Amino acid sequence: MGDETSGIILAGGRGERAKPLTLASSDYIRSKALIPFAGRPVVEWLVENCRDQGIRRFHVVAQGAENHSQIKLVLGRGERFGVEIHYSRARLDRYNVGSGAATLHNLEQWDLTGRALVMPVDSVFEFSLPLLTDAHDAADAVVTVASVARTAEEIAGKYGVMRTSRDGTVSGFLEKPDLDRIHRLFPETSLPGTGFTLPTNAGMYLVDCGRLRLAARAPDMIRLAQPRLDSGGDLLPWLVRRGLPVASAPIDRLGVLGSIPDYLATLGDVLGGRYPWMSRAMGAPVSTEPRYWIHESSLRTKDSVQGTTLAQKISEGSVVVGPAVRIGRNVEIGPGVKLRHTDIGDDVDIDEGARLSRTAIGDGAVVGPYARVTDSYVGPMAQVHSAHDTPVRLVHSAIGEAADLRPGTRLSGVSVYPRLRVPVVTGLPSGTHLTSSDDILRWI
Repeated sequence: MGDETSGIILAGGRGERAKPLTLASSDYIRSKALIPFAGRPVVEWLVENCRDQGIRRFHVVAQGAENHSQIKLVLGRGERFGVEIHYSRARLDRYNVGSGAATLHNLEQWDLTGRALVMPVDSVFEFSLPLLTDAHDAADAVVTVASVARTAEEIAGKYGVMRTSRDGTVSGFLEKPDLDRIHRLFPETSLPGTGFTLPTNAGMYLVDCGRLRLAARAPDMIRLAQPRLDSGGDLLPWLVRRGLPVASAPIDRLGVLGSIPDYLATLGDVLGGRYPWMSRAMGAPVSTEPRYWIHESSLRTKDSVQGTTLAQKISEGSVVVGPAVRIGRNVEIGPGVKLRHTDIGDDVDIDEGARLSRTAIGDGAVVGPYARVTDSYVGPMAQVHSAHDTPVRLVHSAIGEAADLRPGTRLSGVSVYPRLRVPVVTGLPSGTHLTSSDDILRWI
């Protein structure tokens, strides 16, 4: 393989924090790899980004039936992307417990000896593989950790922090410390107005497969790997304690998709142009000021109220689009609609007077007249019935696939699971999860 770098995609977990986004129905889990993101499954963005930087061979480490079968249906063997894709064996899932264990076990299974870029499937990255490789080679590292600089407030309880030396090597790890601990260990972070940042673990690793495999055969590592081994919390600290070189190299940006708020924040960053590679891959926007993408079929689509095309309504000012908006194929948009920082899938209906901000709308969904949707996710085929006199209001909420909301419903911080028919409800406490008809009956 020479200097070729392989890609290892870790696709485990059941997406609990991202529900209902990761549910097609109450009992059918959608793989995190297939989360729809800016017009395509997130795993496609990951593969294409790596392919464009020279990676041509990928290994998908999956766990669970939904990950094995669903990812293979989307990626196949890689022909559509001009790459080669291999999959871990389902009968060996029991070894893929934790990102570290999954990585080590499959390095052995595939007998990998060169370099590999290990990535989670529920994140998007803006990174340079050549820069990671340069840092890796300069430090003669066994593992190089991709890092993102964050403030103490951003880190607290959410990201792992690395202690680094001037030469870029890592001397220690803190796994998701709280704010008090960060301030104690790094007093600079508590000084007001300094904007002091720390390197955080982005969950992407460039590894020397042969040396890592050799190190992992140590008896204490074999014991440590029982029954679970994570990369950030277990494997990397173990390497550092043994004096094996672990390096850190910065990347430009990491967007996590593990929860609805994270998903929407990352989507906003992508639509806002803060991921240059993804912006280029999405193609030239229809407008750069304000910035938005609209598929040509949607520009030609006439609404059922006035019979005018979206292009006409934008030109005359009866529909306001942007900034940071993407509209997919065959979308019908009525007069008086305002869209900001919003992603709209294919075959969606947005009826007259609706206003959407910092929101994602899945394929085939319907958003009724005069609805107000902010900081929310509306899943594929969901029906948000709304009317001029009884508009729907959604704030910080998530509506699952094919769910049905009645006019006058008002939700704040509420999750509605797929295929539920929700009568008019208001005043539900933030954090409520409507997972079944029994949950709904408790509140009506």
